[in-house]
Amino acid sequence: MSERAPISQALGIKIDATESEWTQKDVMLYALGVGAKPVGELEFVYEGKGPKVLPTYAVIPAFPGMAQIVGKVDINPMMILHGEQGITLHREIPPNAKVSTGGEIVEVWDKGKAAVVNVEVTTSDSDGPIFTSRFGIFVRGAGGFDGERGPDTKSVNLPPEREPDHVWEDTTREEQAAISRLSGDVNPLHVDPDFAKMAGFDAPFIHGLCTYGFVGRGILHTLCADDPANFLGLEARFSDQVYPGDTIITKIWETGDGEAIVQAETQKGNVVLKQAKATYKT
Repeated sequence: MSERAPISQALGIKIDATESEWTQKDVMLYALGVGAKPVGELEFVYEGKGPKVLPTYAVIPAFPGMAQIVGKVDINPMMILHGEQGITLHREIPPNAKVSTGGEIVEVWDKGKAAVVNVEVTTSDSDGPIFTSRFGIFVRGAGGFDGERGPDTKSVNLPPEREPDHVWEDTTREEQAAISRLSGDVNPLHVDPDFAKMAGFDAPFIHGLCTYGFVGRGILHTLCADDPANFLGLEARFSDQVYPGDTIITKIWETGDGEAIVQAETQKGNVVLKQAKATYKT
């Protein structure tokens, strides 16, 4: 194995292209994993009516590329947290595809006690790019290398001081994480109680990307008329845990020009996804 680069020199490191494919079975399993139901969303979970592909499926093909980071950059995988996630849809996702996914580390920020590494990858088939995924990775204990701190984003994509234009609620199932993990994120933290306790949590909690998928469904329903072709992008920050059985409450403020600010919380009032912006066709 080649020597791993220090995090201070990670900017511009390439994520080698990986070949993969998915079928309609994969996209339907993903839809079930992020809460889609036969009643009201049949075209996403049944091949007899499609299937249509949820736009947030764009996060899935990037997993192999993300695994390359710990092989190329000197960071401890146990100290990694998934802080932000963004997707840009270049066209509607096909239900069956053979693709190549590659990209690079586009930003590295020194936050003092931690570092932020932003990775961008694009997934393409024989017809060209389908979508681009951007992962924001927070690496605890990796800061202090005298790098740039990066822009102050605390005031980015904040909700307007008014009631939301749309509120969309859906309740997670007890087996939600167990289904969601079958689409690629098999971290035992989300299903194994013993592992969760070793990591300092009382119980397994739902993947951040599962919450992201729930929120994406809310956006698709309220802003896109349930048509994936109208969904152009979603960027968001993860801010707290969702536990199986929690209700995810997605609040949406239309801000004009095909943009909306989004925030999600649970029935307990804790904000679980924040500073989010959706883009869509009007």
